[in-house]
Amino acid sequence: MKKNELQVIKNEALSKVDKKFYELKKNNKLALMPFIMAGDPNIEKTSEILLKLQENGADLIELGIPYSDPLADGPIIQLSASRALKSGTTPRKVIALLESLKGRLNIPIILFTYLNPLLCFGFEQFCVKASNAGVSGLIIPDLPLEEAYKFSKVVSSHSMDLILLVAPTTPFERMKKISNYTKGFTYLVSVTGVTGERNKMENRVEGLIAKLKEITTNPIAVGFGISSPDHVNKVRDWGADGVIIGSAFVKRISSSSEKDVVNQVGSFCKDMRLAADQKNKNI
Repeated sequence: MKKNELQVIKNEALSKVDKKFYELKKNNKLALMPFIMAGDPNIEKTSEILLKLQENGADLIELGIPYSDPLADGPIIQLSASRALKSGTTPRKVIALLESLKGRLNIPIILFTYLNPLLCFGFEQFCVKASNAGVSGLIIPDLPLEEAYKFSKVVSSHSMDLILLVAPTTPFERMKKISNYTKGFTYLVSVTGVTGERNKMENRVEGLIAKLKEITTNPIAVGFGISSPDHVNKVRDWGADGVIIGSAFVKRISSSSEKDVVNQVGSFCKDMRLAADQKNKNI
């Protein structure tokens, strides 16, 4: 078998998220992954925002499904979830939204959701519908590691990745187990606590990235508290493969008029793209 034929087989085995990180690494680029809440301010605007993020340089998008008890989320995203629930957003409406964007929204979409709504929906049924809608991965922050293996098998069987989180307080041996079970990338939480904008990045994140690089070949994306170009620069310089920005995007959605919200979010995404690419611009 020829070398290029082997490469084709290898590429076919990669997930959509794997392929995106492989492509970015080959081009020495940091993955930019905005987070927004589906249904905030409403489903129609979410559709426009997703397309605007893609247009303005997002490599992947983390899309939240609103939940009434978001344990991992700080005040900004909690309020976003409340607004989305009030606007009538449900998991089925989020999936229908993504179905409607097939063929136009071409970057990987990672759904962020808690476990209970998925169990109420029917976990396998949800995976079938999400996959058919073009979803590339799931992040379930309250899924216990001890349960991750069986859920990951179901998610993978529907051509998606189950992405797990590592916290600053995670013991080294547990980091190894998480790295074995996560697919697509490892989500490194940069702070102890919930999501939210921070004035500065904690320097220990650099050491955590280095530690993870010792035990896994998975790409590492850093999230929680990243809200400025300076934060993005630090994450890139510390050796991460991707940066996840949530509360800073959600705050701009909440503070913008419905007429202007799409352009405001798009403009901020463009700024973050420039920050992510600064190293490449200087080469």
